[in-house]
Amino acid sequence: MEKNYRAQLVGVFGDPVDGNPTGVMEEAAFAACGLNYRYLTLKVTKEDFPDAMKALRAFHMRGINLTMPHKITVLPYLDTLSEAARIIGAVNTVVVQEDGSLFGENTDGKGFVQALLDQKMTLKGKNVTILGAGGAARAIAVECALAGASSVLIVNRTEERARELADVIQKNTSAKALWQKWEGSLRISSNTDLLVNATSIGLHPDSDSLPPVDYDTIHAGMAVSDVVFNPADTLFLREAAKRGAKTVNGLGMLARQGALNFTLWTGVPAPIPVMEETLRREFSLS
Repeated sequence: MEKNYRAQLVGVFGDPVDGNPTGVMEEAAFAACGLNYRYLTLKVTKEDFPDAMKALRAFHMRGINLTMPHKITVLPYLDTLSEAARIIGAVNTVVVQEDGSLFGENTDGKGFVQALLDQKMTLKGKNVTILGAGGAARAIAVECALAGASSVLIVNRTEERARELADVIQKNTSAKALWQKWEGSLRISSNTDLLVNATSIGLHPDSDSLPPVDYDTIHAGMAVSDVVFNPADTLFLREAAKRGAKTVNGLGMLARQGALNFTLWTGVPAPIPVMEETLRREFSLS
């Protein structure tokens, strides 16, 4: 019987892309499951993006991740979108279907929600406060609303971005959407069930930085999460834990986002512990 040596190709398009850790995580997962897949980390400029999208079909790739600056640019190239990707208005994962059509998904927020579920936490009926209104905040806010959150409050320094994201949630989900301009040291409302730092404040090498929050307004009845994954145990989370809050780190979100991509491309359940451990080694985390 003739052996099939042809690898199935997936990867990421972005610029810059050199520091993207997804490939290391996905390759470890492929190896753990005995799959002949290869993850290619590819620098693709804005000018070369149309040709890169053609290459998905030319190389018979199974799919691709997208990072900046392509998450919105990709939309006209896609045949179908998930509900969340349509609402968010951005795609981070493309799946090449059996008929050659391209399906777009956004797994950023889904990975966040799954990380909460794995910690036995529910979003149904909860009040969520999200710090920031960028790409990560947008995906998380939409997915929290779709998962049943009662209200989502967007807090951001730029008033227009906070208002626009709140408007998207209000129009497309059943959650009550609110916005607030971030000025000075933010006092967290006492009815907040989940507080999310969706900014890059605290990311290595600026791991001593803290979002300007009145930390004494965080209490034991809250859950607190951070999208920053390096370090995993951020100063933001440590301050919240001192006040008795339950914390969820960004490493779990990153691993579960990658796990969702893995399954979309392969149809195989992802080995999440392998993916998390690979990330810990990659960032030299204890």
